Amino acid sequence: MAGPLLRSLWSTATRKSISSSASYFHQNHAPLKFQAFTRAIGISRAFSAAATATSNASAASSPVGALDPSRLRNLAVIAHVDHGKTTLMDRLLRQCGADIPHERAMDSISLERERGITIASKVTSVSWKENELNMVDTPGHADFGGEVERVVGMVEGAILVVDAGEGPLAQTKFVLAKALKYGLRPILLLNKVDRPAVTEERCNEVESLVFDLFANLGASEEQLDFPVLYASAKEGWASSSYTKSPPDDSKNMSQLLDAIIQHVPPPTANLDAPFQMLVSMMERDSYLGRILTGRIYSGVLRIGDKVHGLRNMDTRVAKIEEGKVVKLMKKKGTSMVLVDCAGAGDIVSMAGLNSPAIGHTVANVEVTTTLPTVELDPPTISMTFGVNDSPLAGRDGSHLTGGKIGDRLMAEAETNLAINVIPGLSDSFEVQGRGELQLGILIENMRREGFELSVSPPKVMYKNENGDKLEPIEEVTIEVNEEHVGLVLDALSHRRAEVTDMGPVAGHVGRTKICLTCPSRGLVGYRSVFSSDTRGTGFMHRAFLTYAKFRGALGNVRKGVLVSMGNGLITSHALMSLEARGILFVTPGMDAYDGMIIGEHSRDTDLDVNPVRMKELTNVRAACKDENVKLSPPRLMTLEEAIGYVASDELIEVTPKAIRLRKRYLDVNKRKAMRNRVKD
Repeated sequence: MAGPLLRSLWSTATRKSISSSASYFHQNHAPLKFQAFTRAIGISRAFSAAATATSNASAASSPVGALDPSRLRNLAVIAHVDHGKTTLMDRLLRQCGADIPHERAMDSISLERERGITIASKVTSVSWKENELNMVDTPGHADFGGEVERVVGMVEGAILVVDAGEGPLAQTKFVLAKALKYGLRPILLLNKVDRPAVTEERCNEVESLVFDLFANLGASEEQLDFPVLYASAKEGWASSSYTKSPPDDSKNMSQLLDAIIQHVPPPTANLDAPFQMLVSMMERDSYLGRILTGRIYSGVLRIGDKVHGLRNMDTRVAKIEEGKVVKLMKKKGTSMVLVDCAGAGDIVSMAGLNSPAIGHTVANVEVTTTLPTVELDPPTISMTFGVNDSPLAGRDGSHLTGGKIGDRLMAEAETNLAINVIPGLSDSFEVQGRGELQLGILIENMRREGFELSVSPPKVMYKNENGDKLEPIEEVTIEVNEEHVGLVLDALSHRRAEVTDMGPVAGHVGRTKICLTCPSRGLVGYRSVFSSDTRGTGFMHRAFLTYAKFRGALGNVRKGVLVSMGNGLITSHALMSLEARGILFVTPGMDAYDGMIIGEHSRDTDLDVNPVRMKELTNVRAACKDENVKLSPPRLMTLEEAIGYVASDELIEVTPKAIRLRKRYLDVNKRKAMRNRVKD
């Protein structure tokens, strides 16, 4: 009985004054003064302990025990790929006292660490000056734009990281457009200012380019008045004024963290309303089941609360599942921490429901309305995943059947909203996504999990409006040496690209920057061609721009292939005679089968060859019979190169240990019949 009586006597005004005073004394590290303060105003020992515990949690106490929304800051870190976003997250975590086990700590997926790119969005939180900062690290590549779209609704602000040397690029525009669309007011952070080529004049020029980009994307006056900071994430410092090397006592991220507190507004939240949360992320746990992550829109969530999942079904709201919250978690630094309670405006993870997915609403059982979901850009490319039916099937993998492949793809579609899976005929599945890199990452993950499958070449998804055929157009930014400009423009002209801007690169003598628009189908497989054309010295960035009128058939972008017509082990004797025919993809000792592609023909037509031919043995011994076979190094394709290389009548055979190219129809007579049918 004492608890309700004391709560009724303790007015809201008293609570606020004690809470703010508790925070003040905690900030100045004076727990003894705080105790004296509580005794002086006649508060009981129970209230003193409660206030002290609240101050130790570095947040003001609300009537329900949740964090005061005014002490919360929710923000996303957005940038073009390779502009230093994940390194910046490391420095912010370290500045706030988090334990960083390794560099790029937020890149927790093995493929992210191998390739140096961010693939999935991750949420973490840190404490800074009595405030709780919920930060979301987002991918910079346009192929993973769905990861950006689904999290920008959780935050009120963003840090836009731009390389001070390169300036804003194609994917800077892409991620910034998403942030501005949701009304976020970004903080511009010019990174890598410690580089020798970066000057104050260059920083001013980049700032002007970013301002123009904001204006072109329809930013409001408030968004155009963005604060600018300068940083070297690698060196671990940020400054509100331009400098190459700040004083030793300022070589930290304090000024950026202070700017976040000042410029990012706290969430507008109502703790007294019923609990509602929109699920923005989902992961699976073998013990807890589904772990749903999202921002609490209103109310308070505690362990043991009864909740249910809701989703929109055409014109009505459908109830998915009802259950109880068994675990409530929050990411602190790089570790997950259990919490008892969370309030509106906070970003938390919960377990207890097994059916809700991303885009669904979790709410108290008396709530019957859903929260608005995020609008996603449509997929632009599709590939068909099927069972591996080659003669070498079943040697490497453990998951071979169409049912296993389908279950894995459906599970991926649940956690990644940018991917659509449509079941097809005979254990095949059409997988729709944003780009070949995104689908290539999915295939690589399945490979590592023991799957064997056959994959079709990517196909562009067209639209029809008012009788016109529309195709996805991408914005491409290229930076190359002057001697390679003609070669690059010639190759892209065959791919229906159109130049929009061209000029020298500031601060780099002999370099040229080219801006183009090109159909997505023309860019499939071009990255490896671009790398060889520029001898590895060029940079190419691309991002989806819009759907536009079909630009016509592509020019000749690939030659024919060498197709095996024998089964067995490939011999060096056979390859020696085939080297003059083109570029080989195989080495002696590899397995081959009828219909497998072993190389690229030097002409535009396919050529059937026998790579398993053995050297004839005779009883005549001669000096010339024992010549040493010397072969040129083959072109061993990666998965991404194979996806961009295969033609419409070909497939990629993917196993945990090998990537092979093959014809869709292995029998040579069937291939000839299908070619004649196409011509007719």
